[in-house]
Amino acid sequence: MVRFGRILLKDGAVGFNKTLLEYLVCPLSKQPLRLCEKTNSLISDTIGVSYPIVDGVPRLVPTDGKIIESDDALNSNGAGDLPSKKT
Repeated sequence: MVRFGRILLKDGAVGFNKTLLEYLVCPLSKQPLRLCEKTNSLISDTIGVSYPIVDGVPRLVPTDGKIIESDDALNSNGAGDLPSKKT
């Protein structure tokens, strides 16, 4: 187990090791996360929350997550606009 941990965290000082994305999920939705290199964070597209990466370590504590605007999340993910509500 120690060897495995060293392999995964090998380049933690340089930045986030993308190999970890295969194992990490959102602590709230339990869905996969995607890396946003622009904001240096992990994004849960399911619930629209961004978790920061500090010194190569993802902060997946729900209180550290920030709610992102739905337009920003959709545009960065390449999806279309949300349907508008009719009142």
